Amino acid sequence: MKHHPQGSTAASAAAEGSPVGEPDGDALRRWVLAFCVIRFDLEQGQVVEECYPPGDLPPSDELCVAFSSFPDSMSHHQHRSRSSIHDSIFFFRIRSASASTSGGFLYGYVFNRQRQDERLKRGGEQKSVVILSPRPYSSVFRPLLQILGPLCFDIGKRALELVAAHVASWPSPIPGKLMELPIGSAVLKVHLPPLLSFPANGDGDGDRCDGDELALSAAMAPFPPANPSIPQGLFHDADLFGIFRGILLQLWVLWELLIIGEPLLVIAPTPPQCSEAVAGLVSLVAPLLCSIDYRPYFTIHDPDFAALNSLREGDAFPPMVLGVTNLFFLKALQNIPHIVSVGSPSPNSGRSLQVAARPSSTNGPGKNPRFGKLNLEQLSLNKFSPTNLLNAMKLRRDGPLSLMTEHKEAIWSTYSATTKPDTSVLNRLIDAGMSPRIEESMSVVNNEILRRHFLELTTNFLAPFGPYLRATMPLEGSSPFVEPPVLPPFHADDFLKSLAERGPGKFLSKRMRANWLDLYRCFLRGRNFMPWFQRRRVIAELEQQRLWRQARMNADMKKLILKMSELEVVDSFNAIERHLLREMQYSRTPEMEKIVHFTVLNSSLPSFFFASINDSPQLFLVLCASKLLTMNDYCII
Repeated sequence: MKHHPQGSTAASAAAEGSPVGEPDGDALRRWVLAFCVIRFDLEQGQVVEECYPPGDLPPSDELCVAFSSFPDSMSHHQHRSRSSIHDSIFFFRIRSASASTSGGFLYGYVFNRQRQDERLKRGGEQKSVVILSPRPYSSVFRPLLQILGPLCFDIGKRALELVAAHVASWPSPIPGKLMELPIGSAVLKVHLPPLLSFPANGDGDGDRCDGDELALSAAMAPFPPANPSIPQGLFHDADLFGIFRGILLQLWVLWELLIIGEPLLVIAPTPPQCSEAVAGLVSLVAPLLCSIDYRPYFTIHDPDFAALNSLREGDAFPPMVLGVTNLFFLKALQNIPHIVSVGSPSPNSGRSLQVAARPSSTNGPGKNPRFGKLNLEQLSLNKFSPTNLLNAMKLRRDGPLSLMTEHKEAIWSTYSATTKPDTSVLNRLIDAGMSPRIEESMSVVNNEILRRHFLELTTNFLAPFGPYLRATMPLEGSSPFVEPPVLPPFHADDFLKSLAERGPGKFLSKRMRANWLDLYRCFLRGRNFMPWFQRRRVIAELEQQRLWRQARMNADMKKLILKMSELEVVDSFNAIERHLLREMQYSRTPEMEKIVHFTVLNSSLPSFFFASINDSPQLFLVLCASKLLTMNDYCII
């Protein structure tokens, strides 16, 4: 993306060339449901000062948005100077009653400003600017917040109207495509996540995937992915390296937990860090559709908390990833089986500054002997030592409740991982030393390395399902006018038996332990498998229809008829009529391709019809008796 103006620059960027008049509501809702300004009042609590456009947010959503737009009581007690301003950006995901979200979820992207000033009542104030959308377009709304947030503090409500006018002028979102979105004199160049990243039904994220959209996805999102450089899933911009730097060795365990859809509690000191961690975890499993619930920033005020808190000992925790900062959740949600803590309590670790503060070097500034390469000894990759064993035993003994006294980056889980950490990937990561100037650019490089590896890992893990998702085209010399073959049926037991015989493949064999088949068993039972498999199955069927349709349009009718038996001519004639009826009733193909295909089919009927007259009078009578033969409709004579 280009141009991220801030402060006064943002005001001039957004105001320059701003559209005139009220923004079109329908056009705005293609991207944004509403813009809000929420103030934290010491006596009244969270107060919604502005909501634009007014009336678009149900009262129940408004209350949940207000509570989710501020650091909670146990995450913002950080040291501040006597007069300071701290800005941070984070996001949350809540269930929504709004019609614009199709009964699904609402995403809130928050620019939070905490101002410490002794001249103010009780020494400070908090205010948040929030962008609400039914779509998780973080690559769009993060940079947009960097413009809208400071601008709103400069000129007030007028900033919401200005930015809304620009957003309403944007073209409709095109999933999986690079888009240029003007905002005043600036342009956001963003690559939207592919359509297959979103759920297929109304319980998802507001994006229903109908046949036309899936037909488009069949061409745009091949499996396996053709180009790993473009986003293959949600939150492609998440800072994997920055937020998980302290526990990089655990990324492979976390990847498995996400793959099989296990419940996971993510604890971080600040909302920016916990929302970044959850986004990073969801992005790890691309191109797999993440079908479990995830909450980048979850608070006790969320309506779903009551149900989770009421779970009794022994009850199964629902498959979801919860990002929290309030340590109360450690006691309230004791049924959750996996807990990971990330991030640093440093006050300068907000998303708008840095997502995660790095651990201090033990060698002092400018004395890092491994500059330019990540020191793997700090990741405990060195061989067995009594100190490492004692630290691991102490961490396990104390459990996650030890976070109540001191924050540490760790994972607590009884899950035994199948996948081994890939040291060749870790060896390629670059350490920026103590230089903040090059920290961000190095993080970009490291994120690319990690993301490519996990994309390759997930793709290879899903590869054994390929034969069930592979479209076929007519064999050379065969008739494309018959019905295409159905895709192979899938049975979990047969799949596992076949997979056990042939193995997981060279890539996974090097990286997985002997119990690798157990990971597939867990995946098949988990929440992520069936939605992904069914979606890919539909796409394969649509792709197969497209290939056979193309073959029919390119077929040489005279050569085909000469090679056919009488029975094949009858079958082809009936098949053409069925194809014509389908094209007339409904088609997922573009209009021009539909017209061409219809024309080819229509012109093919006479060839088969008159071939029957010349070759066999009996065959001619059979065709005449066909219930589907309607000469007037098709004009074949």
